[in-house]
Amino acid sequence: MNDKPSIDKDLIRELAGLLDETGLTEIEVTEGKSQIRVARAAAPAAAVAVPAPVAAPVSPAARAAEPRAEAEEASHPGAVTSPMVGTAYIAPEPGSAPFVKVGDEVSEGQTLLIVEAMKTMNPIPAPKSGRVTQILFSDGAPVEYGEILLIIE
Repeated sequence: MNDKPSIDKDLIRELAGLLDETGLTEIEVTEGKSQIRVARAAAPAAAVAVPAPVAAPVSPAARAAEPRAEAEEASHPGAVTSPMVGTAYIAPEPGSAPFVKVGDEVSEGQTLLIVEAMKTMNPIPAPKSGRVTQILFSDGAPVEYGEILLIIE
Protein backbone atom coordinates (compact mmCIF):
# COMPACT_ATOMS: atom_id res chain seq x y z
CA MET A 1 0.00 0.00 0.00
CA ASN A 2 1.44 3.36 -1.06
CA ASP A 3 0.66 6.21 1.37
CA LYS A 4 2.69 8.75 -0.59
CA PRO A 5 0.50 11.55 -1.96
CA SER A 6 0.59 11.91 -5.74
CA ILE A 7 2.11 15.15 -7.02
CA ASP A 8 0.05 17.04 -9.58
CA LYS A 9 2.80 18.29 -11.88
CA ASP A 10 0.30 20.10 -14.13
CA LEU A 11 -0.96 22.10 -11.13
CA ILE A 12 2.61 23.01 -10.19
CA ARG A 13 3.27 24.21 -13.76
CA GLU A 14 0.04 26.22 -13.70
CA LEU A 15 0.97 27.82 -10.37
CA ALA A 16 4.47 28.64 -11.67
CA GLY A 17 2.85 30.29 -14.68
CA LEU A 18 0.67 32.36 -12.36
CA LEU A 19 3.81 33.54 -10.54
CA ASP A 20 5.19 34.80 -13.85
CA GLU A 21 1.92 36.41 -14.94
CA THR A 22 1.24 38.19 -11.66
CA GLY A 23 4.77 39.01 -10.53
CA LEU A 24 4.20 37.21 -7.23
CA THR A 25 7.09 35.42 -5.55
CA GLU A 26 5.03 32.75 -3.80
CA ILE A 27 1.66 31.02 -4.11
CA GLU A 28 0.10 28.27 -1.99
CA VAL A 29 -2.96 26.09 -2.63
CA THR A 30 -4.63 23.83 -0.08
CA GLU A 31 -7.22 21.27 -1.09
CA GLY A 32 -8.37 18.88 1.62
CA LYS A 33 -5.22 17.45 3.21
CA SER A 34 -3.09 18.28 0.18
CA GLN A 35 -1.07 21.47 0.11
CA ILE A 36 1.18 22.77 -2.68
CA ARG A 37 3.43 25.80 -2.31
CA VAL A 38 5.39 27.24 -5.25
CA ALA A 39 7.93 30.00 -4.59
CA ARG A 40 10.82 31.65 -6.33
CA ALA A 41 13.71 33.62 -4.90
CA ALA A 42 13.16 37.35 -4.53
CA ALA A 43 14.96 39.65 -6.97
CA PRO A 44 18.41 40.76 -5.84
CA ALA A 45 18.43 44.04 -3.93
CA ALA A 46 20.87 45.73 -6.30
CA ALA A 47 20.76 44.64 -9.93
CA VAL A 48 23.28 46.01 -12.39
CA ALA A 49 21.85 47.63 -15.52
CA VAL A 50 23.46 47.05 -18.90
CA PRO A 51 24.89 50.43 -19.96
CA ALA A 52 23.92 51.73 -23.38
CA PRO A 53 26.75 52.24 -25.87
CA VAL A 54 28.24 55.72 -25.56
CA ALA A 55 29.41 57.50 -28.72
CA ALA A 56 31.21 60.39 -26.98
CA PRO A 57 33.74 60.18 -24.13
CA VAL A 58 32.21 60.36 -20.66
CA SER A 59 33.41 63.17 -18.39
CA PRO A 60 34.84 62.35 -14.93
CA ALA A 61 31.85 64.10 -13.31
CA ALA A 62 29.44 61.88 -15.23
CA ARG A 63 31.44 58.78 -14.25
CA ALA A 64 31.15 59.76 -10.58
CA ALA A 65 27.36 59.99 -10.96
CA GLU A 66 26.97 56.54 -12.63
CA PRO A 67 26.84 54.40 -9.44
CA ARG A 68 24.19 56.72 -8.01
CA ALA A 69 22.14 56.47 -11.24
CA GLU A 70 22.30 52.64 -11.19
CA ALA A 71 21.16 52.60 -7.55
CA GLU A 72 18.25 54.88 -8.44
CA GLU A 73 17.24 52.55 -11.31
CA ALA A 74 17.41 49.48 -9.05
CA SER A 75 15.08 51.08 -6.50
CA HIS A 76 12.80 52.74 -9.09
CA PRO A 77 9.16 51.67 -8.58
CA GLY A 78 8.72 51.35 -12.35
CA ALA A 79 11.73 49.08 -12.89
CA VAL A 80 10.81 46.02 -14.97
CA THR A 81 13.17 43.14 -14.17
CA SER A 82 13.82 39.89 -15.95
CA PRO A 83 11.95 37.01 -14.29
CA MET A 84 14.48 34.52 -15.67
CA VAL A 85 17.88 34.01 -17.26
CA GLY A 86 17.68 34.13 -21.04
CA THR A 87 17.99 36.30 -24.13
CA ALA A 88 15.94 39.51 -24.35
CA TYR A 89 14.30 40.66 -27.56
CA ILE A 90 12.55 44.01 -28.11
CA ALA A 91 10.54 42.75 -31.14
CA PRO A 92 8.45 39.63 -31.77
CA GLU A 93 10.75 38.60 -34.65
CA PRO A 94 13.82 39.97 -36.43
CA GLY A 95 13.03 42.93 -38.66
CA SER A 96 9.61 43.63 -37.16
CA ALA A 97 8.61 46.72 -35.18
CA PRO A 98 9.61 46.72 -31.50
CA PHE A 99 6.99 46.08 -28.83
CA VAL A 100 7.87 49.45 -27.22
CA LYS A 101 10.23 52.40 -27.68
CA VAL A 102 11.37 55.07 -25.21
CA GLY A 103 8.52 57.55 -24.84
CA ASP A 104 5.73 55.05 -25.60
CA GLU A 105 2.70 54.96 -23.33
CA VAL A 106 1.95 51.40 -22.17
CA SER A 107 -0.97 49.76 -20.41
CA GLU A 108 -0.72 47.31 -17.54
CA GLY A 109 -0.37 43.80 -18.99
CA GLN A 110 0.87 44.99 -22.41
CA THR A 111 3.81 42.97 -23.74
CA LEU A 112 7.03 44.98 -23.42
CA LEU A 113 9.57 42.45 -24.68
CA ILE A 114 10.30 38.74 -24.91
CA VAL A 115 12.83 36.73 -22.91
CA GLU A 116 13.80 33.47 -24.59
CA ALA A 117 14.72 30.72 -22.16
CA MET A 118 15.28 27.10 -23.18
CA LYS A 119 13.82 27.69 -26.67
CA THR A 120 10.62 29.14 -25.16
CA MET A 121 9.57 32.73 -25.89
CA ASN A 122 8.26 34.31 -22.68
CA PRO A 123 6.38 37.61 -23.09
CA ILE A 124 7.16 40.11 -20.32
CA PRO A 125 4.07 42.19 -19.48
CA ALA A 126 4.01 45.75 -18.15
CA PRO A 127 3.45 45.61 -14.37
CA LYS A 128 1.69 48.99 -14.52
CA SER A 129 0.52 51.63 -16.96
CA GLY A 130 2.81 54.53 -17.76
CA ARG A 131 5.47 55.85 -20.13
CA VAL A 132 8.63 53.92 -21.05
CA THR A 133 11.49 56.24 -20.02
CA GLN A 134 14.48 53.90 -20.39
CA ILE A 135 15.33 50.66 -22.15
CA LEU A 136 18.38 49.17 -20.44
CA PHE A 137 19.17 46.11 -22.57
CA SER A 138 20.35 45.50 -26.10
CA ASP A 139 18.15 43.49 -28.45
CA GLY A 140 19.34 39.88 -28.51
CA ALA A 141 21.51 40.33 -25.41
CA PRO A 142 21.71 37.77 -22.61
CA VAL A 143 19.98 38.86 -19.39
CA GLU A 144 20.14 37.60 -15.82
CA TYR A 145 17.34 36.91 -13.37
CA GLY A 146 16.40 40.18 -11.64
CA GLU A 147 18.26 42.37 -14.15
CA ILE A 148 16.48 45.67 -14.84
CA LEU A 149 15.33 45.67 -18.44
CA LEU A 150 13.39 48.92 -18.66
CA ILE A 151 11.80 51.69 -16.61
CA ILE A 152 8.14 52.75 -16.73
CA GLU A 153 7.08 56.05 -15.13
